[in-house]
Amino acid sequence: MVAQQLHVSKDHPSKPRRPARPSYAWRRAQRHVVLAVASLVALVAAYTIVSSDNRVFRVSMATAYVALALIAITFSFGPIAALRGRRYPVSTDLRRDFGIWGGIVALAHVIVGLQVHLRGRIVEYFASRTDHALLPRFDLFGFANYTGLLAMVILALMLATSSDLALRQLGTGQWRRVHSFASLAIALTAAHGYAYQVLETRAVIYTTVFTVLVTAVLWLRYARTRESAR
Repeated sequence: MVAQQLHVSKDHPSKPRRPARPSYAWRRAQRHVVLAVASLVALVAAYTIVSSDNRVFRVSMATAYVALALIAITFSFGPIAALRGRRYPVSTDLRRDFGIWGGIVALAHVIVGLQVHLRGRIVEYFASRTDHALLPRFDLFGFANYTGLLAMVILALMLATSSDLALRQLGTGQWRRVHSFASLAIALTAAHGYAYQVLETRAVIYTTVFTVLVTAVLWLRYARTRESAR
């Protein structure tokens, strides 16, 4: 009987169980935690670097540059894949999650940025008061705020459609058309940023960092277009 049991054990060795893979929701949650912590660390670092006695201004600058960096990373996945001769999927969780945190930090920048000037009188960022009415601002300050607002609207639209459900409902073609506005959002962000560089006569280092980030995104998107055309 013992020999029979040994024989069976030899013919059918027990296989070590493979550890269960984390669920999709758990992996996604982990990535969001990592991105949240990384964003917070970057915000603290940027806040520390910005030299100003105005804390609201420092938060505004920190959120602006961290949001731009996250958005630059989001927009870089496709172009980098194209440069390597690969076809990047229409939508992936990794790119989507970077975009979500870029959008969150960008929204925080809009909220905080509207408190830096004019003691938070938000209407006057976009309109000037006269004796009888409010008229749209056509000066550089108004230009900077309108371009920033439009860029945020486009980013919000892209965030709202950055899900599998939105992709299925819109279809690949229409989804691509919506997200093709990314280039316009970049251009508007660049216009908004440079306008404020002039208005606030910021230090050269801020302008340099901003220029590097914007140039990198624009070059990557141009490279992707060129590779796709081949």
